[in-house]
Amino acid sequence: MKTLTTGEIAKFCDVNQRTVIRWIDRGDLKGFKLPGRGNNRVLEQDFVAFLKKSGMPVPEEFERDLPDKVLIVDDEPQVAAAISRVLRGAGVLSSIATDGFSAGSLLMAERPKLMTLDLSMPGLDGYDVIRFVRQSAEISQTKILVISALDATSLNEALECGADEVMQKPFDNEELAEKVTNMLSSVRTDSKGMNMKKGRAHE
Repeated sequence: MKTLTTGEIAKFCDVNQRTVIRWIDRGDLKGFKLPGRGNNRVLEQDFVAFLKKSGMPVPEEFERDLPDKVLIVDDEPQVAAAISRVLRGAGVLSSIATDGFSAGSLLMAERPKLMTLDLSMPGLDGYDVIRFVRQSAEISQTKILVISALDATSLNEALECGADEVMQKPFDNEELAEKVTNMLSSVRTDSKGMNMKKGRAHE
């Protein structure tokens, strides 16, 4: 797995190397020391997580190398675990949040490309989470797949709030894997289109 030196990170962030070392010492940036030498090293994925959590831009070269990741939001641990197993079988990494509040924190920290979302949760329900995502500039482009046992009217309401797709519980494993795979593919297609537009704008 690729690692970065504090000097390399300092150049990416346009700060002094001592500032990067302070980030590591405070625990803001996860790092480790090389045996016998004491030099700090940071895993690429930990550097990217730090940038996103701090609201700093992620260089394109790092974004390209990141695997697709999905945030699973469901207050039933068994359901969340079942969704995670299906995604793992499809080669997709996932994190789990069991309520709307922790979902918001993970969305900001990890910036997943897609979120599966239950509607019936204590505190912030699924509709509140959808509105939060769509109103937050940093994460407004996150794809949202609602997976709920509620009726068709409730699912339509979720679409009106800003969900991209909906599925009824209990879900079919193959259908879930296919839907998530297709949605992630559309994210990659959208990203390529945006990068091409940026390139033409700079010509």
